[in-house]
Amino acid sequence: MDNSVVIHDGDFELEDASSSWRQKLPRIASDPSLCSTAISEEDASEHAKDNGKESFKSFTADEERVIVRKLDRHLVLFIAFLYMLSFLDRSNIGNARIAGLTEDLNLDSSQYEWLLTSFYCTYITFQWMTLLYGIVPAHIYISLATLTWSLTACLQAVASSFSSMLVLRALLGIGEAAFSPGIPFLLSFFFKREELAFRTGLFISAAPLATSFASSLAWLITKVAYHVHISAWRVLFLVEGFPSIIVAILAWYQIPDTPDTARFLNQREKKIARLRLSKERHTGKGTMSKKSKLDWQEIREALTDVKCWITACMFFSCNVAFSSLPPFLPTIVHEMHYSALASQALSAPPYFVAFLVVLVTAFLSDRSQNRSYYVIFHALLGGFGYLSIAIGGMLRADSRWRYAGVYPAAAGFFSAITLILTWTINNQNSDSKRGTGVVMLNLLGQFGPLVGTRLYPDSDKPYYVKGMAVCSLFMFLVALLAWWLRRLLTRENENWTEHEEAIGEGEDEALVDENGLRTKARFIYIV
Repeated sequence: MDNSVVIHDGDFELEDASSSWRQKLPRIASDPSLCSTAISEEDASEHAKDNGKESFKSFTADEERVIVRKLDRHLVLFIAFLYMLSFLDRSNIGNARIAGLTEDLNLDSSQYEWLLTSFYCTYITFQWMTLLYGIVPAHIYISLATLTWSLTACLQAVASSFSSMLVLRALLGIGEAAFSPGIPFLLSFFFKREELAFRTGLFISAAPLATSFASSLAWLITKVAYHVHISAWRVLFLVEGFPSIIVAILAWYQIPDTPDTARFLNQREKKIARLRLSKERHTGKGTMSKKSKLDWQEIREALTDVKCWITACMFFSCNVAFSSLPPFLPTIVHEMHYSALASQALSAPPYFVAFLVVLVTAFLSDRSQNRSYYVIFHALLGGFGYLSIAIGGMLRADSRWRYAGVYPAAAGFFSAITLILTWTINNQNSDSKRGTGVVMLNLLGQFGPLVGTRLYPDSDKPYYVKGMAVCSLFMFLVALLAWWLRRLLTRENENWTEHEEAIGEGEDEALVDENGLRTKARFIYIV
């Protein structure tokens, strides 16, 4: 029997406290030395005796690091792999276009744009499904979502007309809306606020990696397809969509619903994984309970929170740039007078660089516990990248100038999106608010692609000056909104400090409920 209680990070965390323990709380809360040391074995034995049940052992930083590494290996990397597959199936229509899709289906520029738009229409409409992550077991929900989009992606290979492809793209949007928008919300059930940006970065970085991989794979498939009797774009959809079907089956067994159901953690590690997050949750638990429910009052509070609307506007602006470039980059490179095969190959390197930049940025943001400066920097980086492409087009500059501008543009908007997602989750103090914040972010944010996918009409060939200039302006707007949000959050934190100084430290005793758990605490915004 383990006869000690949890003391972690200077906060008193106690489950099922007896009356004898509650009598000691005022003394413990008022004496910092007691809060930073372990409770004696004698006291712990008294607690266990009074309650007739086993309490949890305190845990070390080394034990916590082992658990985080296991979560990274078994959960985050698998989720990132799933997202890579989903983004591959979403964005490969750009590679299919220059592999003969538009010619075989007799699509004009407007019809091709509608294929892109139909995906985002359903993707936006079904954003509310993010809230289901708190209700439906994750391993069931993600497996079904993955199977839905993967089957749809494969069926694109047999499309014979514009209308059939339009329907399939709309169904693909539903499947992916059920999966990817809620992943940062799911990760918040397993990781602390200060750990979330890097894990979100690992997840988001799969997008540029997928785009890089898609371009390389498309180059190979296009090259091989010249020697067979099947259209290259049909082979492309089939080869890139089929692996997701296999992975959907693996997801059922691999993805845990909560730390308590993680197959890769032993019993003690499950307890530590839950308890290490307890001070960030009102319930004293690190995850949503198995009988989760939505708190409609908290949902209403999130809907009227200006901070949620600012991050949603930032996400919208980023998505204008984010959605427009991947489907059109192979075409843009091709219009720079490179061959179709060379265009597929040259589309890969900018996204691989973006993949590396996202990981470094997310790591540094978590390390410094700062979001705003990194969002502002990368928004400006992306803005100047798009601006250089636009200026190069206006001046009819060498194609290498315009191609070079793709690197900062891609690195900028991918990194900014990663931190905006994390920032939204960081600054809500309950599961219902976090889920609502993510839904708002995606509902408004995903209207960005409806703008972005229409910025490159054939009439603007080959330089697309207008589209690049518009993307540049939206990225600069992201920097401005990030600066505004930082000002708001800094003011909120300062108001908290002034309030604490006014009431004095003794009021902290009132933050312990009848079970000996801290029910209310200062919520510090990450700026």
